[in-house]
Amino acid sequence: MQKLTDIGEHFVNELSSRYGLSQDAIVHMLVAVNNGGCSMAQFNCPELGGSGQWMRGGMTMVGDMFNSGLKMTVDNLCNELANVLTNNQIFPVVPAGTPGSNQWWPTDLGQPFSSGAQNNIRYAVFPNRLAVELNGQISIYDTLDHNIGGVSQQQGSNDSLTFSSQWGNIHISSLPLISGQSLPASGNTNFAQENHSVTQSTEAPTTTAEMPNEQFNAANQMIEIITKLSELRDMGVLTEDEFTKKKTELLNKG
Repeated sequence: MQKLTDIGEHFVNELSSRYGLSQDAIVHMLVAVNNGGCSMAQFNCPELGGSGQWMRGGMTMVGDMFNSGLKMTVDNLCNELANVLTNNQIFPVVPAGTPGSNQWWPTDLGQPFSSGAQNNIRYAVFPNRLAVELNGQISIYDTLDHNIGGVSQQQGSNDSLTFSSQWGNIHISSLPLISGQSLPASGNTNFAQENHSVTQSTEAPTTTAEMPNEQFNAANQMIEIITKLSELRDMGVLTEDEFTKKKTELLNKG
């Protein structure tokens, strides 16, 4: 089980008793919410319907998609976990530059432009470098002339990444590896959850290159959410009015 502080163990025991879930299930969700920066989570918990996603103040998706009670349980639990993580030291402090640390990348890289995590992969973007941690193993890549604005997992894979730059979406396997082990290459060429197409233009688009990383990441996240909402509408989970309402809310926030 994931190591926790005494405070963390107290909260896990309390939530386990209150929600009627095992401690392992609570810890699994705790880690998922923590990896999502306390605003989102991707999880696979049998006690909560298998694979699912949670987004704070947004959509909650579970394996049993028509089980509104389960969705409410997941939403309530994740919101509580996010609050707990924000206001308490739940995980033991790990020295910077070591696997498991919030600053897990090599210290000589300095501070990243942006960093994040999806499932069991963490990444951090630096000038001309991309650091990736998979299962405790850290790999450093040369980003060449790419201005990375976002990173996402490839659909259907837990250990493959694509990134978006001024040249479009590029799979991480196309970057020179400086140290560590290469991430597994996937045979699926349908890159990126963000739904961009790969372009090989002789002129780099100026809008993407000039856009600050924070704005670019926010735009990519919004596109990803709207795409998922559209899929739910097409599946009949959402009505057209519900889809339009959610999309309008997202666009107004942007």
